[in-house]
Amino acid sequence: MIKKEKVVIRASESIALDTIEMVLENVYISETAIPGQFLHIYVDRHTLRRPISIADVNRETKTITVLFKKLGSGTNRLADYHPGMMLDVLGPSGNGFRINREDSTVLLIGGGIGVPPLYNLGKTLAEQGKNIISVLGFQSKEHVFYEQEFQRLGETIIVTNDGSYGETGFVTDVIDSLREYDCYYSCGPIPMLQAVTNRLQTKKGYISLEERMGCGVGACFACVIPTVGEDGYRKICKDGPVFSAEEVKL
Repeated sequence: MIKKEKVVIRASESIALDTIEMVLENVYISETAIPGQFLHIYVDRHTLRRPISIADVNRETKTITVLFKKLGSGTNRLADYHPGMMLDVLGPSGNGFRINREDSTVLLIGGGIGVPPLYNLGKTLAEQGKNIISVLGFQSKEHVFYEQEFQRLGETIIVTNDGSYGETGFVTDVIDSLREYDCYYSCGPIPMLQAVTNRLQTKKGYISLEERMGCGVGACFACVIPTVGEDGYRKICKDGPVFSAEEVKL
């Protein structure tokens, strides 16, 4: 259930170019959040909240980790917040990733700030004994984050657009050479998701969409996406952000 909560910032630091990692403390969210959900965060002097994916949850310390890029006035302002300050958030919001019990090996495909929610998912899958393969795409070496964290989960391949680190190109340039897997999960910009779903049409997969939102609770129709069938649209904030790769039109 989505609730309006106050969270305490316990830590905040830059972990890559224009990328901030923030650790928040809140009992309810840390106990109820599942992989793929997000927080809708109020930033002072801004009308609309900012949807930020949950990158990690620690139920022992009652903390939630979020990562975000400084892309505009809202996220730049949020980056200025410091430990000890309080945030007004709605969450945990949205529907998370669907985990299939029968899958033994899964592929995680992330691009840029689409990487964080896959880390929370990967940790959960690893705890269930599943084999994890991760392909993570970034613009350049300066943008890379969480490489070691994903390596602890399983085989990890880093791809940079400019070739300054890891493999050169896009995530779709390396997925054909991977060993066999049962299912894939992907999160990133729409062009990347389009390329991934087109390349992996014969595979079972789930995608998480990055989208600006209005209300964040499904009332305003600001974040809709058309479905493959004839039943109209889905609301990313309420029905998503995770969908079956076959369910929506990108």
